[in-house]
Amino acid sequence: MTSDSSTPSAADADASSDDATVSNVVLVTVDSLRADAVSPYDTDRRSPVIDGLANGGTVFDRAFATGNWTPFSFPSILASEPVFARSGDIGVDESVTLAEVLSDAGIATGGFNAANGFLTDHWGYPDGFDEFEPFVTSVGSSRYSRYLAAHPTVEAWIQLASSPIRRLGSKVRGESDDRPFLDASRMFDVEDAATGFVDDTDEPFFLWVHYMDTHTPYVPAPRYIREVSDGIVGTHQMLHAHARTSLGLEVGERTLRELRTLYQATVRQVDASIGRLLDSLDEAGVADDTAVLLAGDHGEEFQEHGHLAHYPKLYDELIHVPFVADVPGLDGGRVDGHVGLDAIPPTVADLLGVDPAPEWHGESLVPVLSGADETGSAADDDADGPDVPDDPVVSVTVRGEEVTQQPIPRSLADGDLFVSARDDDWTYIENVDAGERELYHRPSDPTQQENLAVDPNEEEQAVIDRFEPVVDAHAELLRERGAAAEAAAAERAEEEVDEDLEARLEALGYK
Repeated sequence: MTSDSSTPSAADADASSDDATVSNVVLVTVDSLRADAVSPYDTDRRSPVIDGLANGGTVFDRAFATGNWTPFSFPSILASEPVFARSGDIGVDESVTLAEVLSDAGIATGGFNAANGFLTDHWGYPDGFDEFEPFVTSVGSSRYSRYLAAHPTVEAWIQLASSPIRRLGSKVRGESDDRPFLDASRMFDVEDAATGFVDDTDEPFFLWVHYMDTHTPYVPAPRYIREVSDGIVGTHQMLHAHARTSLGLEVGERTLRELRTLYQATVRQVDASIGRLLDSLDEAGVADDTAVLLAGDHGEEFQEHGHLAHYPKLYDELIHVPFVADVPGLDGGRVDGHVGLDAIPPTVADLLGVDPAPEWHGESLVPVLSGADETGSAADDDADGPDVPDDPVVSVTVRGEEVTQQPIPRSLADGDLFVSARDDDWTYIENVDAGERELYHRPSDPTQQENLAVDPNEEEQAVIDRFEPVVDAHAELLRERGAAAEAAAAERAEEEVDEDLEARLEALGYK
């Protein structure tokens, strides 16, 4: 994108890079989006809109989430601090959020979340947003409406069955609509709200949009299944795959193949929606001075380590996520150094010329974006630009007695604390409470199957010795909040979570 000097910019006075002129920032987060699900990271995938962002922007090849699921990851994405770091709770209610910092600086802020119950006012996420809509409270009061809210797959099948009639009606009326006809994920609601925010906002703005289509259950419109497959996979196979998994039946190669196809189709569905969102920036005349950042909040497992979805583990299928930044005035490229998603708040603030909060843990990547070259790496010490930060990326999860236990742990008191540390090549994972360690060399073992910590050689022991203090320090930081965690858990047990929120959490599989 190119800069439009006629548009007032919040970054004109204070931006870190003289090359980038940014008035607005759009942050797109996609639930359960693993890195190899989009074409900038795997050329066999189909995500042309995200590909376009990558071609015009910067791709971070080694971007890592700080947790394995939404409530463990989003404190870093919107508040630049690890989960449990402030109150022992999974939310950001006591944190200094990105939206609060920007709003205080006079930036208009809008946040729209596709009904993820963990990104609501119950956990402090609306703080600082001028406009915020989680699309959780519109479930309806009838028993039928509540059932559909808690069973989105059923809702999708009902919509799917009625779609031929609706499409025929559209043809009779002479209407043309290139959008898919399913909205079980509230994608259109989010899309329309975000577009309305852009249309109605004249001042510099920050817009956050969170998609849920790639979260289980995967219920894409058939047109996108056809786009990512040979066209043979039909709606009956969609039903077959979800029926087997929901009934707890064995997941064989056929079912796993169907689930992967459905997942890739939901990625393409989100990709198309992002394209329409970008079109709205063009139509509003703000595309040329709007930076667009895209990231997955965590990944998704397809039995790489024995399970589906995103249970409490810290392997790459759950932690390695896409992170793409398209900034006007910067050529972009690829950055191969490791970065954590806690860099998002200071980077957005930097792009908009706003000082970061002193409480934030991450560092701005604007200098890295300015120094990214076209050869596929961040500029090194001998070139014009700086390296990415050297500190390893730390991620956290909590696991109960069983990996698949429900409810999934939400506090430090709910199970064993797992902490991982990653650099460019190595992944170190430690069950801090049990003292169990794992070490993986990702270039030679990309799916992390061979635990080198069992009998480490000299080089491997040196890596363990380097990472272990980092993990221990992080665990100590979180344990200092142990009492707060217990108090928060007790308070949550006494609180009444509203029925709409409970229905949406159940729909996500979190009972």
